[in-house]
Amino acid sequence: MAKQIKAKSTTGKTEGPYRSVHHFGSLACMDFEGKDTLDKLFEHAVQRFETADCLGTREVLSEEKETQPSGKVFKKLILGEYKWISYQDMGVAVNHFGSGLAMLGQQPNSTIAIFCETRAEWMIAAQACFRRNFPLVTFYATLGEEAVVYGLNECRTTHLITSVVLLKTKLKNVLLRVPSVKHIIYVDKKDLSRTGYPEGLQIHSMQAVQELGAKPENLNVEAQRPQPSDLAIIMYTSGSTGQPKGVMIMHSNLIAGMTGQCQRIPGLGIGYSSPQTLSDQSTQIKKGSKGDCSVLRPTLMAAVPEILDRIHKNVMSKVQEMSYVQRTIFKLGYNYKLRQIKMGNDAPICNMLLFKKVKALLGGNVRMMLSGGAPLSSSTQRFMNVCFCCPVGQGYGLTETCGAGTITEAADYSTGRVGAPLICCEIKLRNWTEGGYTTQDQPHPRGEILIGGPNVAMGYYKCDYLNKDFFVDENGQRWFCTGDIGEIHPDGCLQIVGE
Repeated sequence: MAKQIKAKSTTGKTEGPYRSVHHFGSLACMDFEGKDTLDKLFEHAVQRFETADCLGTREVLSEEKETQPSGKVFKKLILGEYKWISYQDMGVAVNHFGSGLAMLGQQPNSTIAIFCETRAEWMIAAQACFRRNFPLVTFYATLGEEAVVYGLNECRTTHLITSVVLLKTKLKNVLLRVPSVKHIIYVDKKDLSRTGYPEGLQIHSMQAVQELGAKPENLNVEAQRPQPSDLAIIMYTSGSTGQPKGVMIMHSNLIAGMTGQCQRIPGLGIGYSSPQTLSDQSTQIKKGSKGDCSVLRPTLMAAVPEILDRIHKNVMSKVQEMSYVQRTIFKLGYNYKLRQIKMGNDAPICNMLLFKKVKALLGGNVRMMLSGGAPLSSSTQRFMNVCFCCPVGQGYGLTETCGAGTITEAADYSTGRVGAPLICCEIKLRNWTEGGYTTQDQPHPRGEILIGGPNVAMGYYKCDYLNKDFFVDENGQRWFCTGDIGEIHPDGCLQIVGE
């Protein structure tokens, strides 16, 4: 599989542009005819899957404080089973929440901000905003206070969706510096004291907003639906230097990006987790109770390299606790299977006798792992291939390209590469002679990576001086200059060699 041609240069030149051989004629813009905005695509999913599980979250049964030998106190959780909402239920929640936001004064084409952890309520809120044509301003939960203040003031949002934890730890102390915010909606199902907040600021629970929107007289107010060219998201990224940048992404950009990604990644119900609760050994899981993977038993797992490296380290620490004979058998089996994988084979006896227990750490059902956000080391990738008996797909993309760029195919077990261009975009290399990278380099052409296609965003919000990284070619196609250095292998796959 690693030797099969996956992408070709459309010009025959070493610099490209390179396109997937699965969609060589033209770039793909959408999967389903007429579903050209995010609200239409979501409604299609609701109609198609109806009662199927959509979003799953574990209920917190109890919290305990556990004192460590060092004197540190850790919070430990006992969690219940996953509770799921169906596509139909999510559709109702989206409709009610969007209606409730409108009743609180949120206007179409006016920005609304979300500063929240990755969770089911985030997705419900986002879909509600897409349906009502409320451009969504997003901030990663890990962004610092100053970055969030900067973004909120730049966009002048009046409504902010967040969680109780972030409201108390990061927002409460800075709200006086963002006078445009008049309404805060917190997503947790718990009471919150309203004292200590700026005068005139209204605080609502997500449930209360949904109940407001569910009233017949409010629910029947017609929503203004978006067009493909309407702004869907302004996504703030931390950036390498200076103030955060808000990437302006249209509905059509996201539809194109998802079209490319879904050609290589299957769609599934989503069970939410966190690094602190992922496995039975995770830091917030009380000893003797189950982590998220043991309960969910996922078939597809997406994580950043840091999480996969942590899993690798945890398993190897367990191996070191084995007896000398057990460690020797494990290493012999590991090395044997590694040789088989490099030849395109498997080792079913080793899987059954040696790696079944390791695989069970992630629930035992994982068929594929996805890694993105940073390069994954070859050693960790091979470890996952061997011990968890599944391929690891690596991807490359940026906020400016809707996260879409390249993804390795499931059957490609090569390491150190991020795959061929998705069907929604193409890739070119541009000489960077100062750094010593050119498209005439041997054995493979190298240079700055440029990504072009309908998934490329419109630019940075109120930052025209930074928009030199975007350009439109003679055919009207948008391109983004990534600043990353890559090389193209003979099969059309990309390897990142510098950032």
